[in-house]
Formats: sequence, structure tokens, C-alpha cells
Amino acid sequence: MSHARPALRRPEAGLALALAFAAAAAVFVAVFLFGRANTPDYTAALFGRTGTDAVRLKAQLATGCLGLAVLQLLLALWMYRRLPGVRRVPGPVPVTHRIVGVVLFALTVPIAVQCVQAYGVQLTGSRAAVHSIAGCFFYGAFAAKVLLVQSRRLPGWALPLAGGALVVVLVVVWYTSALWYFNGDSVPVLSLEYRHLPPGQM
Repeated sequence: MSHARPALRRPEAGLALALAFAAAAAVFVAVFLFGRANTPDYTAALFGRTGTDAVRLKAQLATGCLGLAVLQLLLALWMYRRLPGVRRVPGPVPVTHRIVGVVLFALTVPIAVQCVQAYGVQLTGSRAAVHSIAGCFFYGAFAAKVLLVQSRRLPGWALPLAGGALVVVLVVVWYTSALWYFNGDSVPVLSLEYRHLPPGQM
């Protein structure tokens, strides 16, 4: 009996990982194809703001998302007792982790909707391509993490990897959008090809 349980865990863990990967791929492809098929409408509004005002608001909201992501990471490290000197995990920490995650996701939705409506998925120019692909990947990774959280038969590295991937991709999204705006329409490393687009496009 003691040897049967580990043997049963492997297929269940493998199935959970396969479903999570399939969900991530399906969401990524769906968002990508929808964005590519969308006809850009540069007048699309974000909370009533358009043009450069919408870009400024998106940059501010994206920075807020980045701050929440950092908080999520710290809470996760606290939950797994990976913070230096931490020996105890108070009850509110996991609950706060979940609440911050929900708020973070909810905050990204209007930003993403406006981006897709206004610009779609752009593959012209390295900055736009990285930003678009990272944005699609974020929602795929989020779908995978939601499924993985429901499973009790996962290897120890699965959830930290999924959570870490979300933080990393959100940093990439912020780097290629908010930082680009705050840094005068430029970011290090990635070349920009935007002279053919309306001013302030993000």
C-alpha cells in the first residue's frame, strides 16, 4: 500500500501538467489570432481616454500591475518560507496572495482590451512584437496557473514555475510598454520602428 500511492501520483501529476500546458497554448493562440484578425481602431478609449491620454493611463496602470506582481512574488516567497528569517506564515498571507492575484488580473483586462481594440497584435518592429507576444503569453500562463492551483498532485516545482513565469512575462510587458512611454518612446536593447504609426501608440 505504501508503494502504490507514489506510483499513482505520477500519472495524475502528468495529466495536470498536460492540461495546464494545453490550456496555456489554447489561450495564447486564441488571443494571438484574435489580435491579428482585429482591425486596429486608434480611437479606442480606455476609461474614456483616447490617444496619448490613453497611452499615459495604460502606462500608469501597467506600473500598478507591476507593483502588484512584485507584492504577489513576495507573498508567495513568504508562503513557501523562502524569505530570509521567516519561520511562520500567518493565516492572512495566503488569502492576501489570492486577493492580490485577482485584483492584478482584473486590472490587466481593460488594458489588454484597449490594446487589442486599438492596435491588435503587432509583429512589425521588435518592441511591438515582444510586447504583443508577451501579452498573449501572460493570459496563457495565467490560465495554466489557475488549473495548476486546483491540483493536489503536482511536483513541487510546478506552481513556483508558473507563478515565476507570470511575474517575468509581466515585467516584459511593462518594459515594452510603460517603460517605453516613460522613457520617451524608447527602451534599451529593443529597436523601435514606429514612425509610420500615430504618435503615442503603445
